[in-house]
Amino acid sequence: MTRHGQNRHSPFSWFFNHLTKKDVEMRVKMGTVVPKMGTFVHLVEEPTDYRTALAMALHEELGETHRAIKMAMRWTGASERTVKYWFAGERGPSGDHLIALARHSDAVLYVVLALAGRHIVDEADG
Repeated sequence: MTRHGQNRHSPFSWFFNHLTKKDVEMRVKMGTVVPKMGTFVHLVEEPTDYRTALAMALHEELGETHRAIKMAMRWTGASERTVKYWFAGERGPSGDHLIALARHSDAVLYVVLALAGRHIVDEADG
């Protein structure tokens, strides 16, 4: 609760309500910090930072293969190393790269809107 007595919702609550168990327990296969074999990411709580949220969105949209990295490279014109940092959550895209990702990926667009506090409400939801 805020000091004004209002309930405060996480900006990611709508996004994580739609994830399946498989989505949450995705296997990390790339990056320099996370070991490549036998590691599963178990989310205890929703990500609170930009880099983690964008990494999850990229994994959701593109998957976890080298092909996913190549696709993000084509979308943005960024280098392979840069895109690997994004997928690992070590760094986040900025400026033109972020706009290019949002142009091609609904998951990235929704996460950016959620981080900005601009939730999309379906007409059926009211």
